[in-house]
Order: sequence, then structure tokens, then C-alpha cells
Amino acid sequence: MPPAKKTPAVIGGRRLALTNLDKVLWPDDGYTKGDLIAYYRAVAPWLIPHLQDRPLTLQRYPDGIQGSSFFEKQAPKFAPAWIETVTVTAPYKTAAKKIEYILCNDEATLVFCANLASIVLHVWTSQVTSLDHPDYVLFDLDPYECSLRTLATVALALRDTLVEIGLHPLVKTSGGTGLHVVVPLKAVYSYDTIKQFGEIVARRVAAARPQDTTLERSVARRPKRTVYLDYVQVGRGKTLVPPFSVRARAGAPVSMPLDWTEVETLARKRTEDPAAEFARWTISNARARLKRDGDLWGGKRWLQARLEPAIKRAQKSWK
Repeated sequence: MPPAKKTPAVIGGRRLALTNLDKVLWPDDGYTKGDLIAYYRAVAPWLIPHLQDRPLTLQRYPDGIQGSSFFEKQAPKFAPAWIETVTVTAPYKTAAKKIEYILCNDEATLVFCANLASIVLHVWTSQVTSLDHPDYVLFDLDPYECSLRTLATVALALRDTLVEIGLHPLVKTSGGTGLHVVVPLKAVYSYDTIKQFGEIVARRVAAARPQDTTLERSVARRPKRTVYLDYVQVGRGKTLVPPFSVRARAGAPVSMPLDWTEVETLARKRTEDPAAEFARWTISNARARLKRDGDLWGGKRWLQARLEPAIKRAQKSWK
């Protein structure tokens, strides 16, 4: 095997040796590792706040999206000394009792990760200052052979249910077929508390729309043309693909925050395949959207709520 082609770079005062920038990671589209790095550098000002101080798991594709991939939680031994890490007791049974996670808090670290062909990024829903207290509740809306219209309609029903009890949900594409809805929270609640709250909300939506929702975790038993309301992706060590992460799919789509008015528009479309609609945001055009609209999950939109008032409203309204 020929030696890797190295390209020196200085980013934020940090020296890196970028390798094989011309290696094609998306064979059908021609996007290279250099394109991946360039994209992550371009969106770093918007992406890094969603990575800040969160244990990071890399999903690496050394041979491109058509090759094998693997998840890497443990920071590589060859990582530069300036890479920030946090050592965490493994949340599940693993070979290692302690895991040294990367904290991607600056552009140089982001480029280091991208240079490893880390196409997809996965972060905890809590930060290192409060690892047992996530700062948002997550609903993963997973369509099962249903149309974009059905998916968007269910998302709007979830939004209305949360707004009814005084919360301010945000929504984004997963970058694949589904939608992620989150409610930013003060980091004072346990994972169990947030999961219980998520279950109450999901069951409320499912009861209101039984024809196009399901709470069945087993794919084999899910009714077709329904949306799975996944509220269980909440737990110590469980992760979420953050906004602007790239996905290992044809066209190099990215996970993109949406305005709720956009979801209302999607609910009127006749598109059958949600993934076809969500593939419109890619590493080629995401930065232009960000420059135009900014981060729809950032700034004042990230309004961290407390659950107690919402629970009291639910007790009154949802008897």
C-alpha cells in the first residue's frame, strides 16, 4: 500500500497533517475526503455549538460510503495532545470500563475528525458538566413505508401537543428518512424523568392519531404507512446526529434544521419518499442556506424550558 499523501494545515494555531484529500468517499457523486473536510470547515461556526462539551462518537468510512464502516468512541491513541477529551465510565457493557471520548470544541478538532473519514457525527444529549442530566428531550419520528405528507402531519401533531403545554419544540431532518423533534430543557432532570415525559407525550399523540402513528419498537410488527414515535432514544450514552452532520447516503445529504412553516408546506406535498425530499440539503448547498437563514436551532430559538409548568398544564388539559 502506498504511503498516505499528506497535506500540512494550520487551523486555529493547531498543526495537522491531512491525508489523502483526493480519496473519493461518495463514488456516485465524486465527493472526496477533501470535500468533506471543506464542508465541515465551512459550517463549523454553526455546527460546533451543537458539539460543544458533548462526548462524541465518530462513524468512520475509510473506504467510502459503499465500504464498511465502524463506530469509534475511544479517542485514537495518535490524537494530538491538544485534542480535548473526557473519560467516562462506559454506560453499557463493553470491553473497556472507561471510554475517553473526544470533545469537539473547535474547528481544528472537527477537521481532525473529518480527516479520519468520520462522515457521521454522534453526540450525547448531555454535556460534560452534567452528564446525567440531558438538556433536551428527543422524539425521533421514523416513517415506515409512509408518505412525506403523513410524516409531516405527525410532526405537526407532536408540535401542537407540546405547544399546548407551553413548550417550544424545534425540528430538523435526520438527513435520512425521518424527522427529529426536540425540546430544549434546563439540564436538571434525570434521563429517566425525561424518558417518562417523552412517553407521556408520545402516547398522547398516538391516541390522537392512531391511524398513522405507532409505538411498536419492532420493525417487523409495525403497521405499514405509519410513523414510529421513538421516545426511547434517551439515556446515558445514547446519541443523536447533530444538526449539519453529514450522512453516509448518496448525494451527501446533511441533517438540516427546519422552520415549522416548512413542515407545514411538506404536509401539503404529494412526495411519497421523505428521503427524496430531505436529500435536497447536501454538503454542496447547506452553507448557503445557513448564510441566508442562520441556525434555526441556535440563539434565542434554543429556549431551555423547565418541565414542571408543562406537566401541570398537561395534568389539567389531558385528563
